Amino acid sequence: MADRLKHWLIPLAAALIAAAAGFALHKYSRSATDEALAKLTVVPLQDLSGSLHRLSEWRHKVLIINFWATWCEPCREEVPALTRIQSKFEANGLTIVGIAIDSADKVRSFAKLYGINYVILLGGTESLDLLRGLGNNAGGLPFTLVLDRAGKIRATRLGGIRESELEELVERLL
Repeated sequence: MADRLKHWLIPLAAALIAAAAGFALHKYSRSATDEALAKLTVVPLQDLSGSLHRLSEWRHKVLIINFWATWCEPCREEVPALTRIQSKFEANGLTIVGIAIDSADKVRSFAKLYGINYVILLGGTESLDLLRGLGNNAGGLPFTLVLDRAGKIRATRLGGIRESELEELVERLL
């Protein structure tokens, strides 16, 4: 019995450790290409009122870009933290932009229900292609990028992000 337990327990523990390491906030690596980032900053995305925006509008600010969807549970869980961080650091030059991979009606209702105070843009299937170019090969959500004032990627995260990690990073960049 103990041998059978060891037989599956060790690989399970190794898999859990590997998964946890994969979800750690990490510094920019070459997996997030400059070309994909350049494209992301100029692609026009619609806000909830129908106006077009480009991420280049927030050049020279610390920018958190969060790809998410209303149906994504980890996305839903991190929205209150993003809202608090936006409130806390906006006056110091932080902008959070949520790029929703969802329908405008669902996002509009969700944003109102959750009191989202940061910029919400709507991304389509082309946004999923950009995710892959930015190092998110699985195209999973949520996916967060943190850019410094020079527009360089300083961190990426696939999966939910802890508020304390994000806050610490933002404080270093502001």
